[in-house]
Amino acid sequence: MSSKKPRVMSGMRTTNRLHIGNYFGALKNWIELQKDYECFFGAMNWHALTDAYKEPEVFKKYNRDIITDWIAFGIDPEKSVIFIQSEIPELMELNMLFTMITPLPWLDRVTTWKDSIDDLKKKDVCNLGRYAYPVLQAADISIFRGEIVPVGPDQVPHLELAREIVRRLNHLYKLKIPEPRALLTTNKSKEAEQKDPTKTGAGNELVILGTDGRKMSKSYNNFVPLLDEPENIEKICMKMQTDPARVTRTDPGNPDICPEFSFHKLFSKLEDRKEIDNNCRKALFGCGDCKKWLARNINAFMAGPLEKRKEFLNNPRQLDEIIENGCTRAREEGVKTLDEIYSGMGWK
Repeated sequence: MSSKKPRVMSGMRTTNRLHIGNYFGALKNWIELQKDYECFFGAMNWHALTDAYKEPEVFKKYNRDIITDWIAFGIDPEKSVIFIQSEIPELMELNMLFTMITPLPWLDRVTTWKDSIDDLKKKDVCNLGRYAYPVLQAADISIFRGEIVPVGPDQVPHLELAREIVRRLNHLYKLKIPEPRALLTTNKSKEAEQKDPTKTGAGNELVILGTDGRKMSKSYNNFVPLLDEPENIEKICMKMQTDPARVTRTDPGNPDICPEFSFHKLFSKLEDRKEIDNNCRKALFGCGDCKKWLARNINAFMAGPLEKRKEFLNNPRQLDEIIENGCTRAREEGVKTLDEIYSGMGWK
């Protein structure tokens, strides 16, 4: 029986610094996955370029920034391969091959493209790179022979397209590149918290809202940075939207419709949440008190990783070595994959 661990591939776009939605939506899961899987995690700056091609100079900063955050929270460079997408030319070489074998109707049916095309036109990012985004994703996975890809439900259609592309590649050239399968990610509460009546979303899945009550997004600028100085976190918390029906300090509030309270579900203990819920509904304290409580809990959560981040910022050469080593390991895998594919094509 083989002892080889299944291989996971995932990545994050580098258009901005990470926010807490990135942690609860992906990074938290990555940290657990590296215990049982062989993991490849990429800073995906080519993907970022599809939207931010007018300001490519920011990527150098964000490449390093997000990798620093990954390591600060627990991604282990000894266990996981950490790389920058643009540093793996073999990946883009495979992407070119995939564009040759992918029929246009396959891309035409991608719902994320069709549903957002009007918005993309307004932002001047309705380009070929964005249209062919799922093909590049397929290359991201297949260049490392990824078997498992942690995704949210909205990314499942992209992964299905990746499977079709790989299947066609294997059929055409008699290859055995793995067809990646999805590992759906959810934000589950601890067993002791599953009876908590204040949780939101379907089942025990937490809905991560932004500071304005909409979905947290870099494009909305409504995010809470993943690692920031305590005073900045407090300023962000104090600006968060609360129950719109609670006008004065003496008005009872409703945590069920309060965007700010949704953050307590991520950062505050069950006992704290029950007390906050009671105090809000009975107007025993104001929204400012609630926000300060939240800021304390967020800062306590981030204290350890923030110190680790500062250590890297004070020793940039250490981070350089981690990235260089990860990119070297990633390229070695990429070369193996291309050799296998080109042999199947009769080019070797």
